Amino acid sequence: MRRLIPRAERLVEWLMALALAVMVVLVFGNVVLRYVFDSGIAWAEEISRLMFVWLVFLGAILALRQHAHIGVEMLQQKLPDWARRGCAVISHFLMLYGLWLFLYGSWTQTLIGMETRSTVLGYPTALMAVSGLLCAASMMLIIGVNLWRILTRHPHAMVPGELTESDVADGVPLQRGAQGVAE
Repeated sequence: MRRLIPRAERLVEWLMALALAVMVVLVFGNVVLRYVFDSGIAWAEEISRLMFVWLVFLGAILALRQHAHIGVEMLQQKLPDWARRGCAVISHFLMLYGLWLFLYGSWTQTLIGMETRSTVLGYPTALMAVSGLLCAASMMLIIGVNLWRILTRHPHAMVPGELTESDVADGVPLQRGAQGVAE
């Protein structure tokens, strides 16, 4: 399992790079064709849009896995450990609920998209909705694992507001809580 997760992350990074490269080539090529030769590739926009949707959702999964989403931790850093963990548990349940709604909506859109075709290429528009389905399911798994770790006080649990070893190495002060006592 320890080797599977880094390999999956690397695969996602490569898929994102591939999607970005395809987008750049198609959009740039289409711009050159339009301005220089007064023509264009009709299907380039559809493929670019599809690649962009997949790029965004794969990036969201990777950002969640690497704890790179924007968060405000100033208040949480001042809370005692029990309150910080309580906030984390509540927020994780709220995120799981939001992701459940996202998963359900993506599933509904996938079913609709199986009957709907894109305008130029004629591929099923479910290809876009499946990216949301994959994103929601993956994010639910990541958040569920971290929630379990928080509840079981696992050492690798990510609780917002807690200092990590890298924070200490970067020179972040060790003071916590209202009293400013180092833990």
